Amino acid sequence: MNAVLSADQTLTNNRLPTAPRSGNSFALTFPATVGNLDSYIQAVHRIPLLTAEEEQRLARDLRDNDSVDAARQLVMSHLRLVVSIARQYLGYGLPHADLIQEGNIGLMKAVKRFDPEQGVRLVSYAMHWIKAEIHEYVLKNWRMVKVATTKAQRKLFFNLRSHKQGSHTFTPEQVEAVARELNVKPEEVMEMETRLSGGDLALEGQVDDGEEEFAPIAYLADNHNEPTRVLEAKRQDRMQVEGLEEALGRLDERSRRIIEARWLNVSDDGSGGATLHELAAEFGVSAERIRQIEAAAMKKMKGALQAFA
Repeated sequence: MNAVLSADQTLTNNRLPTAPRSGNSFALTFPATVGNLDSYIQAVHRIPLLTAEEEQRLARDLRDNDSVDAARQLVMSHLRLVVSIARQYLGYGLPHADLIQEGNIGLMKAVKRFDPEQGVRLVSYAMHWIKAEIHEYVLKNWRMVKVATTKAQRKLFFNLRSHKQGSHTFTPEQVEAVARELNVKPEEVMEMETRLSGGDLALEGQVDDGEEEFAPIAYLADNHNEPTRVLEAKRQDRMQVEGLEEALGRLDERSRRIIEARWLNVSDDGSGGATLHELAAEFGVSAERIRQIEAAAMKKMKGALQAFA
């Protein structure tokens, strides 16, 4: 089978995972043909990894020049990642080769959308897309999942196997522990365990009652770990820590004392910081003067925080 990977390629024979031909600028040890899955896995592990500098250069070439060769090199160097992730889903009874092939599609989508200016490596960004594509394939091909009609049940479907020890049913204590860990109701844990322990349910056909078809990506994506959101969270943390300290450092002693007492020092009973009248008594001025000082200090701090935005 030719070792070729393209966005519009369909699988042939036994759906052996395929990979792209290398360009002259990207030395590979990928064989001209691969006869079985083991040979494919061995081949992709021989493909050299890219350095951070090479990855950045290729990603910019793809973004700026729509370079097919750059896209091919980025995909080829991450095929081993797909193999590793696909191995985690063998417990669903689906062919390993099919799981890898679907993961390769997710990898290509990640390469197409990868922004080299975000400051993360492609491997971190691609994991989200690879897993989402494999999840969608599992959902479409394991008929039992059709009975998982809620978001909580779908979460249980992909996580409950790792919590079971052998074929024994959960004890009440284990049910409670799993429910707390996955943030679902104990009744939902017991219901999904029953479904997973039973036989396959053949629910054929698609829902045609006028409702929109449910897209797996809508619930499989973990936005908290999505690279751009992680970067945004880090930026916010930096602004809150470094930026706040920098902004407070630009204030005079009285202004800093007022800001800290009003906004940063919360009382033990949770009722908030000091009042204007309390600070007025402390500094021997009117409450209106304290309010003016506070407003001026906040404006000055806002200007200092712009550098961290």
